[in-house]
Amino acid sequence: MPFVNAADGTRIHYKDWGTGRPVVLSHGWPLNADSWEAQQLFLATHGYRVVAHDRRGHGRSDQPWHGNEMNTYADDLATLIDSLDLRDVTLVGFSTGGGEVVRYIGRHGTARVAQLVLVSAVPPFMLRTDDNPGGVPAEVFDAIRAGSLADRSQLYHDLADGPFFGNNRPGAEVSQGIRDAFWSQGMQSGHRGAYECVAAFSATDFRADLDAVDVPTLVIHGDDDQVVPFEVGGRASAARIKNAALKVYPGAPHGITDTHRDQLGADLLDFLNS
Repeated sequence: MPFVNAADGTRIHYKDWGTGRPVVLSHGWPLNADSWEAQQLFLATHGYRVVAHDRRGHGRSDQPWHGNEMNTYADDLATLIDSLDLRDVTLVGFSTGGGEVVRYIGRHGTARVAQLVLVSAVPPFMLRTDDNPGGVPAEVFDAIRAGSLADRSQLYHDLADGPFFGNNRPGAEVSQGIRDAFWSQGMQSGHRGAYECVAAFSATDFRADLDAVDVPTLVIHGDDDQVVPFEVGGRASAARIKNAALKVYPGAPHGITDTHRDQLGADLLDFLNS
């Protein structure tokens, strides 16, 4: 399997499909690059080189004790982009991956970046604080951490069977396969890396990173997202990024990479071709 070596020696696994202008996909918690397979295959068959990596501590990448926070995630992404010498890149970040790609821009700029897409993404800032009163209470993230320590496997089952894909909504029909894939990918992550990533996606303030975005940006978010609420994530990010386009999926949950895979693929392709 292909890897690049991060600055501290951590091996970062990646999948590199297709040829053409590059698209780099950053996945959500506690998943890995396989969560992007539908979009990676679709875009690669439509003339793009599509690269998806496993974040450190997740999937097939190494599971180091340290570095499970956004600055290092962003630097690992920079290592991947630089090692493959990718230019005119479209960065696409889902959920936690949305934080990773905007922190990359905040730390490394846009010299290699042509476009940005945020999908169900955690920026600008998820945690409720005095200067972010509309955020999500800390108790929500404390409960995720407690569930991880008590029974990580069951936590991932509960997320997949409930809020992540909206399977707890009346009339929802989320396949067992989709839910099983979430659990399987989650259990591939390292326990410490996944545990510390909860703080990375919830308590990292990305507002300054969004202010540094100077490339065409598309924000996609479901308005029934129970994980990253639309008002906290997509609406706030689109309002903060200059000239960002916002596309709302009515009634859609958090995990639209699976539940709305065809619509998402078409919207990504339209934006890439614009």
